[in-house]
Amino acid sequence: MSDPSLLTHPVMRASASPVTKGQNVENINQNSDQRDKSLREAARSLEAGFLAEMLKSAGLGKSRESFGGGSGEDQFASFLRQAQAEEMVKTGGIGLAESLYQALKEREDAK
Repeated sequence: MSDPSLLTHPVMRASASPVTKGQNVENINQNSDQRDKSLREAARSLEAGFLAEMLKSAGLGKSRESFGGGSGEDQFASFLRQAQAEEMVKTGGIGLAESLYQALKEREDAK
């Protein structure tokens, strides 16, 4: 790089700056933390979906014969089940999210 005008070009300037070892480790840690956060959120989402289906099977949200809310209640029952399932996961759930997270993390680490 004997031509000084090359250093004024943004691409050349970026590549000319040395990357320190600390920056690499910091980037890796940030990527790892972001990946773990994404995996944990995916695991929680899967557990919430599972719990919502279990609540549906248990009959939560079904219209009652007396004092029923009509078709509106039927249409919004799935939202109620999903919200309740998400709250269950936030309070610890049944432990499925942690098992799923560990399995997903092992799979990602194996790549």
